[in-house]
Amino acid sequence: SFHTARTLHMIAVPFLLAVNWILIPYNIFSEGHGLMGKISHFVDHYIFGPKDLARLVGIIKNFFGKGEYPAFTVYDEKTGHYKTKLHPLMKILIPLEGLALFLITVSGIVLYKLDWSLFGLPVAQWIISISGMIAPTFGMTPVGFLRVLHLLMTYWFIFELVVHVGILEFDPRVWKYYKAIFWSGKEDLSDRHFVEVERHNPNHLPDRELWRDPSDKPSEVKE
Repeated sequence: SFHTARTLHMIAVPFLLAVNWILIPYNIFSEGHGLMGKISHFVDHYIFGPKDLARLVGIIKNFFGKGEYPAFTVYDEKTGHYKTKLHPLMKILIPLEGLALFLITVSGIVLYKLDWSLFGLPVAQWIISISGMIAPTFGMTPVGFLRVLHLLMTYWFIFELVVHVGILEFDPRVWKYYKAIFWSGKEDLSDRHFVEVERHNPNHLPDRELWRDPSDKPSEVKE
């Protein structure tokens, strides 16, 4: 029934908001040292840039049998940090997903209660007023416009979720990421599928490797 569906909907809302507005932002901005380090981490990992465009072109070429599928996990062995670890298409979809969730939440406040307020502030009325500036363009009432917006953004969110989980990661070799996320907490960088490890000159090799004498035979390596 509608009543049961609405109840389940309202139970799901706080979990969705907690994940997308608390856990994900915390995960993003808890990395990096200092303000500039956090900004750099955010830009490198979540903002689509020229290098991501090059990878995306490589992915498209691979689809048509031209070249290898480019790595989208790039790890710098010297610094011990990832330069990027998201599929380039996800760097386009994630900001759009965040925008959709924001609009779903804003419109959902009015659909939940027309006079909803927070700490005495008439939040729902503010949203209706803003909607009233846009809705006439489409020949709609403010609340009617918010209903359509809520529905369309929900459809977009479902589509993005299908692309995210059902298509981009529907490759057995990607299951290592699920293992890292939900079980081990670590990624196997020795698996070269979609992974590139940037190595540097010998001055940055581990101490164990620096002990090797060029004249030593393999069996005489000093450990």
